[in-house]
Amino acid sequence: MKIHKILEKETLNKDDIIYMLSCSEEEEKELFRFSKKVREKELGKYVYLRGLIEFSNICKKDCLYCGIRKSNTSVDRFNIEDKHILNAAKFAYDNNYGSIVLQGGERSDKEFIDRIDNLLKEIKKLSNNELGITLSIGEQTKETYKRWFDSGAHRYLLRIESSNKDLYYKIHPKDENHSFERRINCLKDLQEVGYQTGTGVMIGLPHQTTEDLANDLLFFKMLNVDMIGMGPYIEHADTPLYRERGLLMPQIDRFKLTLRMIACLRILMKDINIAAATALQAIDPIGREKAINIGANIIMPNITPTDERALYQLYQNKPCTDEGADECYSCIEKRINMANCEVKYNAWGDSPHFYKRSS
Repeated sequence: MKIHKILEKETLNKDDIIYMLSCSEEEEKELFRFSKKVREKELGKYVYLRGLIEFSNICKKDCLYCGIRKSNTSVDRFNIEDKHILNAAKFAYDNNYGSIVLQGGERSDKEFIDRIDNLLKEIKKLSNNELGITLSIGEQTKETYKRWFDSGAHRYLLRIESSNKDLYYKIHPKDENHSFERRINCLKDLQEVGYQTGTGVMIGLPHQTTEDLANDLLFFKMLNVDMIGMGPYIEHADTPLYRERGLLMPQIDRFKLTLRMIACLRILMKDINIAAATALQAIDPIGREKAINIGANIIMPNITPTDERALYQLYQNKPCTDEGADECYSCIEKRINMANCEVKYNAWGDSPHFYKRSS
């Protein structure tokens, strides 16, 4: 099979990646076996937890695919009180998660910046400076990134969603709040400040080609990122992009393509962190486990207080919106063991790539 020759190569080019993303089901088995072997060799069988706290769905952005976009008047907005965010962080600390993710809609006003700064300091205090913190709250100035870094955040996820500029503007308005160049510059700012820097894309978008996806993977490598969060595009009825649902491949095909993207990325960037996105589970009940089995090494159990959890609907049919943090915790180890891996508790699970890149 041609896949064998590709997998033997030291360096993959775009044609190689396109072939792997388009290969036969028989060749896919070889691809997945190989990507799993790479993960085990480079990172072992450990999976690291990131307790996900989706603390607000208030957003200044109007991304055409997103259920919490500014112009969606159908969504009930929420902004969890600081004390509940800190309680969730304490739950993660007490249950040996090692790390949390603070995720919310994009804002850059002074009140928001000050609030995040204070939360970071309080989380570090309540965890004896032991809890790792990832932020995923959008584009900010370099000065703001530096301030938050100094207050305790050390990882930042800022998804590009597509490295194809034309496609980027098919899924984002072309206005003062949405700039392809600014998004990339923010990623570079994050690296310069010292963050372990992550990005990612949606897979199966309208107008997206296999070549686009191959270019996305090469973009990650060119940018030299440390972590990736990418998942299948799942449409939301209250968004402009929903009108183009007739162009979409079936959700199950988007799911399968996402697994191939994860496998290819693991082979392309052997020592980065790759998250098993929650969106995979929205399509397949054991979707995250399948991703872990073929190369992902990060999972993000949702520890957002249950009352607000259902309101953070970036896409429809989001899983685990009715489960409390305790319920998520009780099943997480079992799920990861299903993927022949082991949870590594009380560990930040930093990207080995980051330390090589920054040394």
